[in-house]
Amino acid sequence: MALFGTDGVRGVAGVDLTAELAFNLSTAAASVLADLGEFAGHRPTAIVGQDSRASGQYLEEAICRGLSSAGIDVYRVGILPTPAISFLVKDRGADLGVMISASHNPASDNGIKFFDRTGSKLADQIEAKIESVLGQAVESSNGAGSVIEDLGAKESYIQNLLKSLDGNLSGLKVVVDCANGAASFVAPELLKRAGAEVIAISASPNGLNINDSCGSTHLENLIEAVKGEGADIGIAHDGDADRVLAIDDKGSVIDGDFILGILAQDMELPTKTVVGTVMTNLGLIKALEEKGIGFIATAVGDRYVLEEMLAGGHLLGGEQSGHIIMSKYANTGDGLLTALQLISKLKKSGKSSSELASFMKRYPQVLINVSGVAKEKLASNQVIAKAVGDAKQRLADKGRVLLRASGTEALIRVMIEAQDLSLAQELASELATLVKSELSL
Repeated sequence: MALFGTDGVRGVAGVDLTAELAFNLSTAAASVLADLGEFAGHRPTAIVGQDSRASGQYLEEAICRGLSSAGIDVYRVGILPTPAISFLVKDRGADLGVMISASHNPASDNGIKFFDRTGSKLADQIEAKIESVLGQAVESSNGAGSVIEDLGAKESYIQNLLKSLDGNLSGLKVVVDCANGAASFVAPELLKRAGAEVIAISASPNGLNINDSCGSTHLENLIEAVKGEGADIGIAHDGDADRVLAIDDKGSVIDGDFILGILAQDMELPTKTVVGTVMTNLGLIKALEEKGIGFIATAVGDRYVLEEMLAGGHLLGGEQSGHIIMSKYANTGDGLLTALQLISKLKKSGKSSSELASFMKRYPQVLINVSGVAKEKLASNQVIAKAVGDAKQRLADKGRVLLRASGTEALIRVMIEAQDLSLAQELASELATLVKSELSL
């Protein structure tokens, strides 16, 4: 089983992800990048950051020890959002970035994500090479590197975000849910400096409460706060603040699809195209079509969205989950940047946030996870293929059918999207039952 997933290495801290593994990953990454000539002609440097998990402390110590033993000077930036590491690698002219985070996962989990000198996630083939040399001894021709505190990192990141803003956010009341994560250290200050009246919730991390009944995966507290405070909009981040969801003034969810649509209508898009995934709601695709904006779907995962954006020169892409990439400003999903831009669009529009989000009608989506199945047989099963074809005929252009094998489990996801919820439920149930009977282990 591959160590690297679609978003770095992730697992239960101290069980799957130990200090020893963190050390070995850092030395292996240093070795691979050195072999590729990334460090030629200069003394290499790395940026290392973390979210607010308690386990981040010992993992950071192990990573810094590993990188410095390989002759790399390490700049520790403390607790910052994942996109801050991407920015700082480029801003500081570093050769490597390392973020210690498990994003929206509970505090018991943690993860390690590497960035190259452009601030992009390492390519799959480089991750595979790192995995292949894991545990091998690494010798440094430079001697041991230093470990240095970068005390100006947070301010550099905030200043960069503020530069993206056209005008200010004065006159708007914003509730921000920081998920007791990395956003706690940046988001309230950022929004205040942008001119908004800010009410911060779940902004008191203690190392164990990250994503605990708060943030973008648990919106109940934010909905209550927005309505109770009479706020113009609510913003919800996940643990490492690379994603964002919003709540409108009436308490309804503005997910990543709505955010993409709002941004697309007020952005310069040279290719007149937005990039999403196979899970993007059909309501967004049709709303974009009405505005003369095209849509390209990729596999699920922000790295695939970014790959398509770079290949086609597209400036805007993202996922329903709230990973939004605006390549004019950043080459990774940045929840704080997206929040700033979204709230800016709200102010410029002169509308309420519920009115701003009314441009599209969400199609009901029914998702059923069918476990305990031979997912590798899905593509060749003709009975399922015929049933999918029949379902597509029934939906015509008023819905979609998607069967997708999980990348990590013996599980197939059945998704039906339709204007009619009852029809979506009926078709999803029928297909899920058929998948179970045809592919059961």
